[in-house]
Amino acid sequence: MTENTPTDPQTSTLGTVETLPAYASAAKPRRVKRVKLALFLASLAACVMVAIIGFLTMSLSILVMGLGGGRGGLAVGGDDFGSGALLAAQLSAMNFILFFITIPAAAIAMGLSIARLPHRGISALKSYLRWGAIWGAILVGATTCFFGFFGGPLSAAGALVCGASIGAAAGAFCGFLFHAIVQPARQLTELDVSVF
Repeated sequence: MTENTPTDPQTSTLGTVETLPAYASAAKPRRVKRVKLALFLASLAACVMVAIIGFLTMSLSILVMGLGGGRGGLAVGGDDFGSGALLAAQLSAMNFILFFITIPAAAIAMGLSIARLPHRGISALKSYLRWGAIWGAILVGATTCFFGFFGGPLSAAGALVCGASIGAAAGAFCGFLFHAIVQPARQLTELDVSVF
């Protein structure tokens, strides 16, 4: 009489695995399309929108300062809140000059935040707007605050507030653009009826 050991492939019941038929496939998570395209276009739009909003803010602030009797020049060296805000607007208006830095930075920030939302099943527009605004405020506000410190702490505070506001507005637009391109609500609810 022979003994059956657990390693005997003919009689072992420890490693039995049911195999699927050849025509069946294992369940996979749904693939969300157009995320990379939306990420690329939203990062381009981030660079352009920060420049446009910064230019409009700079023009409006120079106009208001001119009407108020102030001097509307370059905001360098002023240690007050207003010159820091004007510096942030000027830096934001020149955002497109450093596009080779700002576009990849925006793509990385959005890739780690709003680009992950469709894969998690989040399709509400509010989430995309919120996280786009948060990351826009962080990126632009931190950059302008750094350069505002050259004028002093009040200038840095003005640059932080104005830069974060510009970045939040541009980021919210980018979140809206990303949501409009990907359309996660439609992609996550449509049925896949393909048989091939």
